[in-house]
Amino acid sequence: MMSFQVALLSAGSAVVSAWTTPNAAPRPVATSLVSVIVTDLPSTKATVKLYFYNIKDNFLKRGSYTLLKYVKPAGSKQITLPVDLPNGEWAVALTQDTNNNDLVDKNFLGIPTEPYAFSNNVRPTLAAPAFDECKFMVSGAAKVVTISMKK
Repeated sequence: MMSFQVALLSAGSAVVSAWTTPNAAPRPVATSLVSVIVTDLPSTKATVKLYFYNIKDNFLKRGSYTLLKYVKPAGSKQITLPVDLPNGEWAVALTQDTNNNDLVDKNFLGIPTEPYAFSNNVRPTLAAPAFDECKFMVSGAAKVVTISMKK
């Protein structure tokens, strides 16, 4: 009886190993080139931080962005950032650190006192915008997303 159980166990492991391939190459993720153009920068010197989100529940949660990029405007009122993003829904929030303290400064109500903007040029009034308001689709073809920091 014991040898029959061992034989079944061996046969079962052979079947399982046939179904799993631990050394298989990871499936490639389709990406697309997105050019983010930010216009109307208040400062031509201060760093612009672009926070990219592709998970709705993480949108605008501290440290929960998918990708963070820093760009120096180098004397220009406009920047262009080319970035490869996996296909799907994305949203961008950005700030400009005008006092170079590496923080998003806020007033006593929690409203940013430094320039900020969102994809789709969403202009929040009483509350932060939702992911669905700011989202755009990345899907195969090159895409241009233009965001104005003008308030």
